[in-house]
Amino acid sequence: MSLFDISPPDRSRTDKRRPLADRMRPDTLEQYVGQEHILRPGKPLRVQIERDQLSSLILWGPPGVGKTTLARLIAHLADCEFVSYSAVLSGIKEIKAVMVDAERLRSTGRRTIVFIDEIHRFNKAQQDAFLPYVEHGDIILIGATTENPSFEVISALLSRSKVYALRPLTVEEIKELLRRALADKEHGLGDLEIKAPDDLLEQIAVMASGDARSAYNTLEAAVAASPAKQLSKQAVEDAMQRKVLLYDKSGEEHFNLISALHKSVRSSDADAVLYWLARMLEAGEDRLYVARRLVRMAIEDIGLADPRALEQSIAAMQAVHFLGTPEGDLALAQAAIYLAMAPKSDAAYRALDLVHEDVQQTIAEPVPLHLRNAPTPLMKQFGYAQGYQHAHRFENAIPNMECLPPSLAGKRYYFPTDRGLEKRIAERLDEIRRAKRKES
Repeated sequence: MSLFDISPPDRSRTDKRRPLADRMRPDTLEQYVGQEHILRPGKPLRVQIERDQLSSLILWGPPGVGKTTLARLIAHLADCEFVSYSAVLSGIKEIKAVMVDAERLRSTGRRTIVFIDEIHRFNKAQQDAFLPYVEHGDIILIGATTENPSFEVISALLSRSKVYALRPLTVEEIKELLRRALADKEHGLGDLEIKAPDDLLEQIAVMASGDARSAYNTLEAAVAASPAKQLSKQAVEDAMQRKVLLYDKSGEEHFNLISALHKSVRSSDADAVLYWLARMLEAGEDRLYVARRLVRMAIEDIGLADPRALEQSIAAMQAVHFLGTPEGDLALAQAAIYLAMAPKSDAAYRALDLVHEDVQQTIAEPVPLHLRNAPTPLMKQFGYAQGYQHAHRFENAIPNMECLPPSLAGKRYYFPTDRGLEKRIAERLDEIRRAKRKES
């Protein structure tokens, strides 16, 4: 009798007393949702599984993205025995007992996959205990960790294992899992025939932050608390223990909120900016979408009155991408406050509009000869580059040379404001124009 229960990974999933997330584990790769970067046909792990060329693996990713499910699925598809235990509860004594079972099974021609959840919690001596068994092929080790294996798994194990990084599930992927759970009568909640509005499923998916287990738990609790046949907003709020701020990301309310945020920035109202920003974040808006809109505001409404506004917005976008939530939300708030407080100018925006108008309404004149390069003798013969005035050969590097086409000569498009840095830019423009008049 072994110390551990060695059983197939597809044990009965019809017991409705088991958690929904456990009951809904897939039986095939086609049913597995997410991790397309390693499981699409032709991708490395998919190829290993299909060719039955399994080696020891480290699955690295945040909670609820399918590490345990994938390990069980691999064992099932490879027809291996599956031994699962947690690094939190096990020591070297238990490891050795598992290895005895694995050696016994190998002698009968049966392979064993040993799955270690939270392998990063094992100390060096515990991890060392696996090495001879991995080396001799007695076991296929699959470790799951939420921590960077480069720092938490010993180098000897890493060198004998392939590391796969699993990504948080997208909102659409989690919604697909929730729909399956509501429809599946054998393993899921289908026998209850609950109708669930798509916007409520989206809120559950958004608040799960890529964690399918969390989404399943929320759905199961919300369904249990909902009136018959209908998933209710109140039940979802109670299950998530937070208010549900519903709005369709492609509908009117989405655009109403971003409009309110943009106009509050333009009006230099930092308090309103923070309020509308928080409304969008709480409703689960894509953080990179918000960051892109802040970049647009920096360009469109602040411009050269404070060029640092664009730098702050780009930095916030990079911080959101680098940190994710919730830390990245603070970067968005910081950038939004900066934009609200910055001096405002749409002079560059209006200047480009004026230029577009002339480009569309006037003929496309050839580039003046003096602005063209003349890399060949023939081009010089035709007058290319003749009359060009090299700026650095003139006082203050300001030549008296017209750079617009003849029909637009002297035309002005950019009219800087007297706010922020643009006030200095306006002064500099006046200096340049005076110098050109002096040269002429």
